[in-house]
Amino acid sequence: MTTAAASSPRTYQVRTYGCQMNVHDSERISGLLEQAGYVRAAEADDNPDVVVFNTCAVRENADNRLYGNLGHLRPVKARHPGMQIAVGGCLAQKDRGEIVRKAPWVDVVFGTHNIGSLPVLLERARHNTAAEVEILESLDVFPSTLPTRRESTYAGWVSISVGCNNTCTFCIVPSLRGKEKDRRPGDILSEVRALVDEGVLEVTLLGQNVNSYGVEFGDRLAFGKLLRACGDIEGLERVRFTSPHPKDFTDDVIAAMAETPNVCHSLHMPLQSGSDDVLRAMRRSYRADRYLGIISKVRAAMPDAAITTDIIVGFPGETEADFERTLDVVREARFSSAFTFQYSKRPGTPAATMDGQLPKQVVQERYERLIACVEEITWAENRKLVGETVEVLVAVGEGRKDERTGRMSGRARDGRLVHFATGAHGRPGEEGSPAGRIRPGDIVHTTITYAAPHHLNADGEPLSHRRTRAGDAAEAGRAPRTPGVLLGLPTIGAPAAAPAPTTGCAAH
Repeated sequence: MTTAAASSPRTYQVRTYGCQMNVHDSERISGLLEQAGYVRAAEADDNPDVVVFNTCAVRENADNRLYGNLGHLRPVKARHPGMQIAVGGCLAQKDRGEIVRKAPWVDVVFGTHNIGSLPVLLERARHNTAAEVEILESLDVFPSTLPTRRESTYAGWVSISVGCNNTCTFCIVPSLRGKEKDRRPGDILSEVRALVDEGVLEVTLLGQNVNSYGVEFGDRLAFGKLLRACGDIEGLERVRFTSPHPKDFTDDVIAAMAETPNVCHSLHMPLQSGSDDVLRAMRRSYRADRYLGIISKVRAAMPDAAITTDIIVGFPGETEADFERTLDVVREARFSSAFTFQYSKRPGTPAATMDGQLPKQVVQERYERLIACVEEITWAENRKLVGETVEVLVAVGEGRKDERTGRMSGRARDGRLVHFATGAHGRPGEEGSPAGRIRPGDIVHTTITYAAPHHLNADGEPLSHRRTRAGDAAEAGRAPRTPGVLLGLPTIGAPAAAPAPTTGCAAH
């Protein structure tokens, strides 16, 4: 490497598609690249040295979206000698060498099981001036042992498991992420404490199926115990988790949620369909009555619980009666929000070859009816909160109209989005003014004045405002970084100063 190259670190951008697992994987990709000497490029930079696509394979248009974006980058790369393009994530795990065949200007393809190889693969591709494709069939190392550049000063993802042991007929994830692998509770809690030490107030425990956590070490009550253990971590104010599976949801988890003060009374539990026949065809091993029974127990223990869900419309063989049953369950469940999807074929899934594939116009019409039903209910549920006081963790990027309206935005403890006024007299920088003091990561209490189907407004003066260490970090432009184990990875640019000795799990 030349002196000029060493004095001018290579820049990178990571472009993420898909679920929360991918978002967290992208934090690890950023951490790996920065530990290897790369520097994050500004969002407006059209010519980063490395562009990493972290892909999703769940939706039908995922392939078109990736190859379209790769096509747009081809002339950019031609004008920028030395630029590298890497493709990772679920679509890379699925398509493998096909990506380089279709887009030969791609330099690196890596899978879901070997994120940690990316810096080595980039350097090898540069040295050999040839594409590097490396896809592992199982985990090389657990991803949470990798260094992570966190995107938020106030909230963090913590993986408790990767992979999935379910066999839902519409889902390609198990074949791309592999069988479930669980982290030991002590490792998870050490990562949570490390985040809290950095100022993080809220943690989301993440897994393809968090309720089956503990299957590897034979403790079916492990997830409830983990929630309770999070309650003992001083400074951790909010604990969330996603996603549970109704078939594994047990009463001890409901008790842990209700009895652990920092566990939020919000639950995202995928329904997928309200028809028992469709659930059977989906290979979802619960039925509508079981699902509604869980919701009844949750609300009995936590009357203020906000429950969200996922629903698929137009699964092969779905009849009008099946769809009406889904609407019935939606009306009975009273969801605070729902992520709704039109079924789309995914090659490699059993559902893709099932009889009874529905015409697009039928699926679209049912989808529109579902949206109307969901929004009628979410609006009614949100209107119940008008006049109520809520605690809001101030966020970044939640309110697209905030600058125009003079509001800020954040999430209530139940997960609802709240746009709130900062105070009519406030001017940035004015001593004692709410607008001058409220930062992302701070906590405000405010009164709801208006409800819409997807958000709440609080247009009065905040009742209280608490400055936090997360807000201090946001104001200073610091993002939490959690260390991991890196052995033998090449570095780009000048070597970093040796870190101070660490103790605990981070040192191993």
